[in-house]
Amino acid sequence: MTQVNTSLAGHGLVSRIFYSVIRWIIVLICTVYFRLRIDGKKNIPKTGAFILSPIHRSNVDTPIACATTTRRLRYMGKDSLWKIRPLGMILSALGGFPVTRGTADLEALKRCLAVLALGEPIVLFPEGTRQSGDTVKPLFDGAAYLAIKAGVPIIPVGIGGTQAVMPKGSKFVYPKKCWMIIGKPIYPPQSTLGHMPRSATKELSEQLRQSLQSLFDEAQRRASN
Repeated sequence: MTQVNTSLAGHGLVSRIFYSVIRWIIVLICTVYFRLRIDGKKNIPKTGAFILSPIHRSNVDTPIACATTTRRLRYMGKDSLWKIRPLGMILSALGGFPVTRGTADLEALKRCLAVLALGEPIVLFPEGTRQSGDTVKPLFDGAAYLAIKAGVPIIPVGIGGTQAVMPKGSKFVYPKKCWMIIGKPIYPPQSTLGHMPRSATKELSEQLRQSLQSLFDEAQRRASN
């Protein structure tokens, strides 16, 4: 675990200042170009680890997610990007950490748990890849599994308008209005004597799905007005 923690840490003051500057630029662009509005910031924990779980309908969802909080968020990225040392340093400073594609999901989950153990929040899109349409389909169980294993809350986020900003396959970013609604924390169930039934993960994923659907519907309604 020590080796993993070392590769994920990035606690330096310089990296945090760098993240703050880049985040400020991204939020400014989102506010001006996308007319981004955010509701529910009070639901973001001020301290401690949590899992930010947004809807995923566009490539711009990833940078937009940083507008939810001034705290540095952590993201997973392809480990090949870190082989280019200068790029790897920049990605780490921006909150990224490497995972190996094509390997067992367990390794990626271990790295996420290592980040959460450091008390840092991570961004995990529970739908996996970008989806389309108005319906939130059954989610991957990664977010629920991590929340239970690490004992941290999941923060659901509905994002409306980004599908029009950058539709799947588009290379242009359109100046469309966006709304982001941050839901109330979803806390994992307490284990009994260290044991948690497998059904608990499925139930937590379904609770997250229902929350995301409600938030997504409202965010889309506001973005279209």
